[in-house]
Amino acid sequence: MKGLLNGFDPCCSHRPGVVCATPDADVNGLTGPRRMARPVRLSLAAHLGGDIDGAWWPHTSSVAQELPELVGSLHEPLGEILDIRINWSMTEGALDLESMVQTARLVAGRRRRPRIMVVDGRSGCAKLLVVPHITSQTLGALVMRCAAAMPFSDAERDNRLIEIAELVMRTAQVESANWVAGMGSVSSAKR
Repeated sequence: MKGLLNGFDPCCSHRPGVVCATPDADVNGLTGPRRMARPVRLSLAAHLGGDIDGAWWPHTSSVAQELPELVGSLHEPLGEILDIRINWSMTEGALDLESMVQTARLVAGRRRRPRIMVVDGRSGCAKLLVVPHITSQTLGALVMRCAAAMPFSDAERDNRLIEIAELVMRTAQVESANWVAGMGSVSSAKR
């Protein structure tokens, strides 16, 4: 399991597939014990480079407050964090993942997109789905597993929430591919 989680230890207070930073995790090279009020909920695929490489599930709507802990958690797999890009504005409300199924079936027009962040480090890059803090514990854990490409057993598959989690992932993968492609064209236009 260690390889699958890129050196992070599974957190015993969360569902399988959710990894948390240890209290003495590096924050961009700074070491030493730090007290975290809550562990970082982060999952990463064994191999980075897909449209979605994992997920981050903040505890609150204040992403800015939780960002330093995320940076610390990503230091080991990505190296020193150099840049973080997001695909949403601060004025956009959080997406309700459980309503995505009804929205996908009923609305043909523009839907609210999942939140994606690209974290560039000195030795790697990760595209993370940001799971809204309002997501239920069960669905959040399933989305985290999907984002890290962790399989489900046949017994687990008979679950409506797994269908929602897989829909969330397909939607996030399309959004990530389109958004990252758009960033590339913006970068080349600046040259």
